[in-house]
Amino acid sequence: MTKAKKSEFRPNDFVVYPAHGVGRIISIEEQEIAGLQLELFVISFEKDKMTLRVPTNKASEVGMRSLSTPDIVSTALETLKGKARVKRAMWSRRAQEYEQKINSGDLLSIAEVVRDLHRSDDQREQSYSERQLYEAALERLTREVAAVSGTDEIGAQKQVDEVLLSRAA
Repeated sequence: MTKAKKSEFRPNDFVVYPAHGVGRIISIEEQEIAGLQLELFVISFEKDKMTLRVPTNKASEVGMRSLSTPDIVSTALETLKGKARVKRAMWSRRAQEYEQKINSGDLLSIAEVVRDLHRSDDQREQSYSERQLYEAALERLTREVAAVSGTDEIGAQKQVDEVLLSRAA
């Protein structure tokens, strides 16, 4: 990844912060922290009612990135159509891997988690932890699909659901 330049992200841009998903830069401000002058991106995560401040020189280091391109979104939706790949490892190990994929911020990895944990109505019930991971991955995926396609989250949710249902059929 390249170093974040001042022109890479601007106020009102949507960005993806790996641990929190899609947010919007509301401003770039200077603050003195521990005696140092720092330039910070102020990122708002509307749905979580959260504001995050990221030093501009650390943005690429922490994995902050621009939204995916429409091509990557369509590749992610294609990934959802694939057959679930569930490893034969213990659940705790698989859960750890899923968690890492979700927090990587990589849309294709998140789509793989959604694909692998999706259950159609005729399949067995999910455990609580499986459902938690599935819902976290699904939310990250739909938020980014919504931001890239310029629709609301409900529209993006329908789009993702249609892809998942077409797979089951």
